[in-house]
Amino acid sequence: MKGKGTWKWALMAAVIGFTSCTPEEVITDADDPTDSDPVEVDDNNGSTTDYPAIEATFGGRIDIDNLPNYANQDVPNYINEDNTDGNDITDLGATLGRALFYDKNLSTDGTVACASCHQQAYAFSDPLQASLGVNGSTGRHSMRLINARFAEEERFFWDERAPDLEFQTTQPIQDHVEMGYSGQDGNPDFDGLIEVMEGLDYYNELFTLVYGEPTITEERVQLALAQFVRSIQSFDSRYDEGRARVRNENDQFPNFTDQENQGKGLFMAPPQLNDAGVRIGGGLGCSGCHGAPEFDIDDNSRNNGFISSLGGGTDTEVTRSPSLRDLINPGGEINGGMMHTGELTTLEAVIAHYNAIDGTDNNNLDNRLRGGRGNNSRLLNVTAEEEAAIVAFMKTLTGSDVYTNEKWSDPFEN
Repeated sequence: MKGKGTWKWALMAAVIGFTSCTPEEVITDADDPTDSDPVEVDDNNGSTTDYPAIEATFGGRIDIDNLPNYANQDVPNYINEDNTDGNDITDLGATLGRALFYDKNLSTDGTVACASCHQQAYAFSDPLQASLGVNGSTGRHSMRLINARFAEEERFFWDERAPDLEFQTTQPIQDHVEMGYSGQDGNPDFDGLIEVMEGLDYYNELFTLVYGEPTITEERVQLALAQFVRSIQSFDSRYDEGRARVRNENDQFPNFTDQENQGKGLFMAPPQLNDAGVRIGGGLGCSGCHGAPEFDIDDNSRNNGFISSLGGGTDTEVTRSPSLRDLINPGGEINGGMMHTGELTTLEAVIAHYNAIDGTDNNNLDNRLRGGRGNNSRLLNVTAEEEAAIVAFMKTLTGSDVYTNEKWSDPFEN
C-alpha cells in the first residue's frame, strides 16, 4: 500500500512505537516527542503487568499483557490506498487511542466523547442528523469512520479543512459546541484538558506505556487517536469475498446474483451522455468519484450537488465523503443518514439525487456531475431495474465484524 510520509509523523511514529519499555528505560528526549534528536531506548521485553489504575478503570477490557491486534490486521492485497502518513499503528498506541476515543472526561461537562457522535453500532456514525455536543448540536452530520485509513484523500472533515487525520482528531475536542475545550466564553482551552487528564491515573500509566513517560501533549493525543481511528477497518463483506476470487473489478463475481453483478457494472462504467447532458447508455459513473476497491472519495472531487444545510441556506463547501463501505448495517438498516446533512435515509434517495443534478447555481460542482456541452444540468434516466440493481450492489459492501469486535468497543463499559 502506498503512504505519504513526512519527517514529523515519521519521527512521532518512532516515539509511539517504543512500546516494550518501562519508564526508567527511557534515556533521552522523552519530554518533547517532536524534537529532531533521536530518542534512545533500551529495547528489552520488560514486563508491563503492574498498572493498577488501568486495572481499576478498565478491568479486563484493557489487558496490557494481552492487547488486541491493531498493528498487523489482515488487509486484502487488492487494497492500494493508505493515508497513514508515517504514524504507523501500534497495539499500545491504538489502545491509548481507544481510551481517548471513548472517554467523556475529554469534554468540559463530562457528557460527550468522540464515540458519542461516532458510534460502533452505526459504522462509527450517528443515527441523529446533528450530533449533540456540550453547547448545542453539530452543523453537519457525523461522518462514518469505517476504513478512514484506506483513502487517497488525506484531508478530513466534510470541507477538508483538516490537513490530516492527526490534526482532525483534536478539533472536535476544542470545538465550543462539540466537546467544549475552546477557550471561549469562560470554557478552558486544551491546556485545561491536559490538567484534567494529568489527574487521571490511568492516563499517567497509558502515556508512560506508549511514550516511555507520562507527559501529555496535544501531539501525543493526536497520534494515538489517529492510530485507533485508522485501525477501524471492514473487509469481510460479500464484495470482498467476490473480489478475492476474480482478477479485477470488471469480472463477474461468482458469489453475486445477476442483479448484484448488474449493479456492479452500472457502478463501475461511465455514462454515455448526449449534448444535452442526458444519459443514452453506459453505466452510472459512480466509480469516477468513489473508486473501487476502497470506495473512497477521489481527492480531486469537488461538491456533489447536494447543497442544503442543517442550519438553513446552502452549503457548497462540502467536497469530501467517507468510504461507501458499510452504508448500511448487516440487518439492512442505514448507518445514520447520508450526505453531510444526514437527511437522505434510503439508498434510493441517494440515487435519485445523482439521477438529476442541477448545477446552475453551484460554481463548486464537480465537473463529472455536469451535463453536456455548456449545460450545467445532467439527467441519468435511471430505470427502476437499474435502481434496484445498484442498491443490491451497494448492500454487498457491508461487513459484520466491525460492529461487534471488542477491540473497537467502549473500554469504560462494565
